[in-house]
Amino acid sequence: MEEFAQRYIQAGQTSIANYLLDHFREVGMTTDQLLVFLQLRRYIDRGQRMPEADILADHLGWDKQRVYQVLHELIANKLMTITSVPDAQGQKQDAYDFHLLTEKLSQLAVQTTKKAAKVSATNDRATVFNQIETEFGRPLSPLEMESINQWLDEDHYRPELIQLALKEAVLSQAYSLKYMDRILLNWEKKNLKTAAQVQREKERQHPRSNAANPATPGNDIPDVPIFKLTDH
Repeated sequence: MEEFAQRYIQAGQTSIANYLLDHFREVGMTTDQLLVFLQLRRYIDRGQRMPEADILADHLGWDKQRVYQVLHELIANKLMTITSVPDAQGQKQDAYDFHLLTEKLSQLAVQTTKKAAKVSATNDRATVFNQIETEFGRPLSPLEMESINQWLDEDHYRPELIQLALKEAVLSQAYSLKYMDRILLNWEKKNLKTAAQVQREKERQHPRSNAANPATPGNDIPDVPIFKLTDH
């Protein structure tokens, strides 16, 4: 057992990013190409930047021709290149280079982030529509839907701000988008773009007051309501 432990430690370890293992298919890498990459990685980490194909074939249990084919596929699929790098003596030597693979993985990460943001925005939009319909107790008309889309797409009001304006309208028993629009315009004039900013402004205006009576449809809209999104 002690002899095995020594051999195990002397063999070293190869570090592979889990992100690659999770997403190698998404960047166009096949399982065979991944296996070859792993074998290449072990030698590159040891300073041997272009191991012989027959060595790789021996490790993989393949014939050498199959290894050459997979290496060609990696280059053709723009996952690997062959470059020249100086060795310790300053002599140029060929080396396998996987910077293209890294670039594809980074692009995939950006695309994934954008996709997640788009899904989140879509969900937020749907939540706004559903909450307004629920509080109004009726389906929205096409004109009302257009107005809400304009708030989001043209006026760039955050969903949380629209939800806060909805709470103010409901507490005032004013089930109207026009009423909500007056609130949103009032906040916009004050450069209040988030629910947190609205709350801080109200606390600044009324430092000793923890609550305020809701406005009625016939009264002037208060400068800033104190209702938080977590209020019910």
